[in-house]
Amino acid sequence: MTIAVIYGGNRLNGNTETLTKLAIQGLDVEEVYLKDYLIEPIIDKRHAEEGFSEVNDDYNSIINRNLPHDILIFSTPIYWYSMTGTMKNFIDRWSQTLKDPNYPDFKSIMASKKAYVIAVGGDQPSIKGLPMIQQFQHIFDFVGTTFEGYIIGEGNRPGDISQDLIALSATEQLRKEIQ
Repeated sequence: MTIAVIYGGNRLNGNTETLTKLAIQGLDVEEVYLKDYLIEPIIDKRHAEEGFSEVNDDYNSIINRNLPHDILIFSTPIYWYSMTGTMKNFIDRWSQTLKDPNYPDFKSIMASKKAYVIAVGGDQPSIKGLPMIQQFQHIFDFVGTTFEGYIIGEGNRPGDISQDLIALSATEQLRKEIQ
């Protein structure tokens, strides 16, 4: 089984990245940092006669890197009780890919995958982050991806995640599960 991690964070070595790195430590993983790419917001043309226009950005290169993998780990800080805008732009563009003749099997390919979410936030994230987890569940349900689980850690300032023993233990369990 091959694994890709899609990082949605904007802080280098942030709490979410740190927690994710612990979960994948020692595993052969393809890592994609969305902050390093230009992903234009979607211009919704699902119902327009002309359909979606080609977009000159890095989105397709990211999709091409993710599609070959069996497991996708979505790693995002919790910003304002949801995923980062960068992660949301990436997922919003799936609407375009679903209609793209260059990806005629996008939905069936996504349906063959397993997904995990790793998220870290402050302000009671294990409760207030649950709507975001439910959002991921709906997204995965729509494309047929199996949602295998999630880890929500608590941390606000850099390095805080090292104090969340429950999240650290969960990452160890996840690593054992996906190796």
